[in-house]
Parts: sequence; structure tokens; C-alpha cells
Amino acid sequence: MKHFFITALLMLATMAVQAQTADFDFKEVIYTPEQTTFQLFAPQNAKSVTVEFMKTPANKMGRRQMPPKRQKVKMNLGKDGIWRAVAKGDLLNCHYRFFVDGQTSPGVFAKAVGVNGTEGVIINLKDTDPEGWAADQRPQVKSPVDLVIYEMHHRDFSIDPSSGITPQHRGKFLALTEQCAIDHLKQLGVNAIHILPSYDYGSVDETRLDQPQYNWGYDPVNYNVPDGSYSTNPFDPACRIREFKQMVQALHKAGIRVILDVVYNHTYDIDHSNFQRTYPDYYYRKVEGNYSNGSGCGNETASERPMMRRFMIESVKYWINEYHIDGFRFDLMGVHDIETMNVIRQAVDAIDPSIFIYGEGWSAGACALPAEQLAVKAHIPQMPRIAAFSDEIRDALRGPFSDDTKGAFLAGLSGEEESLKAGIAGMIDHPQVDYTKVNYSDEPWALQPTQMISYVSCHDDMCLTDRLRASIPGIKTDEIIRLDLLAQTAVMLSQGVPFMLAGEEMLRDKKGVHNSFESPDSVNHLDWDNLRRYPQVFDYYKKLIAMRKNHPAFRLGDADLVRRHLEFFVAPKGVVTYHLSGHAGGDAWGDIIVILNSNKEPTKVDILEEPFTIVCRDGVIDENGLGEICAEQVEVPAQSAMVLVR
Repeated sequence: MKHFFITALLMLATMAVQAQTADFDFKEVIYTPEQTTFQLFAPQNAKSVTVEFMKTPANKMGRRQMPPKRQKVKMNLGKDGIWRAVAKGDLLNCHYRFFVDGQTSPGVFAKAVGVNGTEGVIINLKDTDPEGWAADQRPQVKSPVDLVIYEMHHRDFSIDPSSGITPQHRGKFLALTEQCAIDHLKQLGVNAIHILPSYDYGSVDETRLDQPQYNWGYDPVNYNVPDGSYSTNPFDPACRIREFKQMVQALHKAGIRVILDVVYNHTYDIDHSNFQRTYPDYYYRKVEGNYSNGSGCGNETASERPMMRRFMIESVKYWINEYHIDGFRFDLMGVHDIETMNVIRQAVDAIDPSIFIYGEGWSAGACALPAEQLAVKAHIPQMPRIAAFSDEIRDALRGPFSDDTKGAFLAGLSGEEESLKAGIAGMIDHPQVDYTKVNYSDEPWALQPTQMISYVSCHDDMCLTDRLRASIPGIKTDEIIRLDLLAQTAVMLSQGVPFMLAGEEMLRDKKGVHNSFESPDSVNHLDWDNLRRYPQVFDYYKKLIAMRKNHPAFRLGDADLVRRHLEFFVAPKGVVTYHLSGHAGGDAWGDIIVILNSNKEPTKVDILEEPFTIVCRDGVIDENGLGEICAEQVEVPAQSAMVLVR
């Protein structure tokens, strides 16, 4: 009875909040030269809600030239449940902060902040637009399967002198505006950059950037402002915004989309979070009075609550409209509820249906919300046009997340072939895939192949080369290269959306570190000299991506087409063979046979006895042909892929 009473009270409170906040659009600061309106969602029973602003404008470096003249204005509670105050006069460039019963914050939806994000700043966002911003165009993509996603961390990509990036731009947004960076990405052939968290996060002190600091950024502070550590001047509130836009503009001009990694599932901590300081406990889930920890970071947000859901929707829309973002990767999407994810998809569709949404289809622990409501991988069928990472194909290739030393298909171990087949088909229902033999999933979870992200490594866990060293004792560099190329062939020629970690094209390693989220540059940096050491790796990646882009058979984008044209052949242990027939997707190639051989010796594989041209063999790709064959069997070199076409 007590539980029922508490549940009823929560439902009534939720309904009240929904009614009170129906028209609140998260514009916490509405500026005009004549006056500024401040508004805040805070508890109705708060004893004191005020806003303080500093009228002394900052100098060009963002540092105030004299002690600020602070003015505090009382906020009043409106009938709609929103606290408001109006300050007369021109407050452009002023810093501000809210006080709720003595707790200070820049609010939850600051659009500009000072150094380290402790204060909001009133700016004219139009003044941050680079020249030509209004004409910026999103690169056209017909289907998500036409994307080749390249996941990068700003600092990793360009911090090393070998990158060739101008010293003051290394590790910054502006690195991706430089021609050498753009040329590398275009030559590789990727057309979407997934940037690790780029909003204002907490673990890097922006006042000490002359000292070594590193973090992936999964510790959000201000969700809607670019992080100052990636700007050339974190003391200037407009600088980080302008430079982020310059980065997006440069990538768009190069035909490359920009995908933002968003971490709405948790905050840096609770006590210091803007959510908690603005409206204590509203934005977080609890279990029996304790904060739930489905994120594994000490807290989990309550996406099902009206204002948290509204926050997520408005935040995503803001990044699209203000920064021209082309897609979103949801960190630990399985912490969020299904309804919120679907509402976000609908809101994005109203702007541009081609904007891609995907996420991690799991949580890092038990969540307070009932399991049937969570946006986990198994519930992807309930979330049309939202995708999830396939750990099935990832771990079928390299081994389980839970044990770095255990290998799988790449290590020459049999038993993972069915999981690999499921990944190649896009985790859809396919008559030749036996899901009782697939790791982690006993049934298909994707309605369409566009709902599956195909990958073998990402920022989490070991990168591919380190994992090969850990799982195959004594492995030499030449074998690492063979297996690396084999793995990426499976990824890039699958029917899902291919995804790769930055630096894999240059045989990146991270010195064996499993979780490098705060490791130094010496671990995380890309060594661009590897392009000269291992030119065959980049050449293979480039030609592999080009093969996928040139041939629609590898990216059919429709489950019925995949079932119609994709056939798996019976193959020896350690081998997966599949056939794409009938000019699949309108492909110029009438028949394509792909053979993935993980065995440590050449292996004979049954094929069709028809004249075929070999376009990929033993780590070399040439779409014009590497030879001809017409036989019932073909011998595939050890630890390599072969592609035959007709």
C-alpha cells in the first residue's frame, strides 16, 4: 500500500510538471539590447531563486579587467511553474549565474560559458558565425548504409607533431579545418566523422592548458556549449563556438558529415551538476532513496521525466540548428527509455530525416526503470530508424569484451562463424543465420540493416592491434597486419553501417592500455609516421572503402533485398563465405563472392564454377582485376580475405 501511495504521488507530480512546463522552450536567457529575460525550471517550494549578472564586460581574452560589478535580481515563480526575472539595459557579453537556495549554476541550458563553465555568458550567437555559415550545406546521403563512420578524439587525431597540423591548432577544433587533415580523410574515403564528446566537460581545467591533461570527455557539465580545451582561447566565450562552427563548415565543404557523441545518461557527478543545483533530485533516478547507477558513473538521469525528456529533445535540436550537426551517437543509450528515443527521432525527422541516430544498446549496470522500457539493443525493433552497435560481430572477430586475452575468429578459433554471419547480414532475420548459435542474441534485433553499426574496435576497450597482441601470444607485425585487414574487410563489406576507430588505417596502437580515457598523449596520440611505416595498410583501407562505395551490393539498406540477394555458402571451419547475386542493388557486378579465411594456412573453399575475376586477394585490392579463375574451388591465402566478381 505504501509503495502504491508513493507511486501515485510521483505520477501526480509528473502530471503537474507536464502541465506547468508545456510551453517552456529551455531559453533560459532571452536577450535584447533593451532587456534580458532570465527563466529557470526550479522547485516551486524553493525559498530563494535569484540571478546574478556581472555588468563589467570581459576583455578580448575573456578575463575581466577589474572586479566585476555584480547585480542580483530576484526571480518570481509564474503560474506555469517557471521562475523569471527581467533585467533592464544591454547585458551583452555579461556573465551570469543562477542561485537556487544558495546553490549556484549557469542553469541547465547555457549556450555560452566562461572558462571552465561555471558561469553563463550572454552573447549574440550570430556574431559567432564564420563567413559563409548561412550557406553551409549538409553533405547528401541517401541511406545510413552509405556512411563510413570514422570515430575520433580531437586530441588523439592531431596532437602529435607528425600530424603536420599547425602547432597552435594541434588537439583543437581547428585541426580539422587544415588541408592536411581534410586531405587525409578524403583520401581514406570516410564521409562521416564521429567526434568524441565535444561539449563542455569537467575533467580538464581550461585555465591550465599549458600543462598535460587528457580525458575522453564522458563527464558532462554544460551539454550545449563546445568545450573550451579544444578552442584556441577558452577565456573567450565566443571563440569555442566560432571555431567549432569553422570545423563543421570545413568538413561539410569536404563532403564529410559530423556526428556528435552525446552523453545524456549521466553527469560528471551529482552534487556539482547543473541539474542538481537547479532542481535537486528531479533529473536523476533513485532506488529506495539511493541514486541508481545504470551508467556505472555514480548516477543515471531520468529520461522519462518530462523536463529531462524535453531537455534532451531541445538539446539535440539546438546542436542541429545552431551547429549544423548531422548525427548523434548516444552514450549508453540503454539507460534511456524507448519513448524518449522515439520522440527524439521524430523531432529530428521534422528537421532532416537523413540525420543519423545510433547508440550503445546497453547500460553499464542495472537501471531504476523497468527493463522493458529501456532503449537496449533487444528493443531496437521498437525504435524505427535508430541504430545500435553490434557487439556480436565485434566479439565474433576479436573475442569477448570481458577477457582481453581470449581470441575468436581472428585468432583462428572456430565457433564464431554464425555470429559473424549475423553481423554480415546486418543482424536482421535471415534464413541462413541460426541465432541459437549467435553470441549475445538468440534472435535478430534489427528490422533493417541500417539499424546495425558494424565495427571491430572503438575508443572503448583495446584498439584492434593491441587486442590481437593480447589474444594471440607472440604475434608478429606481419600477422597483425593480415588480421587487421581481414577484420576490416568483414566490417566494411557487411550490410550494416560501417564504423572504424581513427588511426586504424595507420596500424594504431595504445601500448596495450584497455581503458585509455585519461591516459597521456603518449598512449592515445596517432603516430602519423606509421603511414610511411605501413603504407600497405592505408592503401588497403582506402581501396576497401572505395569498393564499398562503388558497389551498392555491399550496402543494400533493406532487409528484404538482403534476404533476396545475400546467400551464405557452406565453408570449412574458420571460413565464412557469402554470395551477392543478381546485380544486387543495381550493381554492375552481377555476382560477388566474399571469402573470409582466419585459418593460419591457405584453405580451399568451394565456389561457383563460373568465370570470376579476383579483385581482392592476400591484402591487395584492385577492382580492375588481379587474375581470373573458373573452378569449383579456390585456395584462399592464410588469414586474409578474397573477393571474386563476375
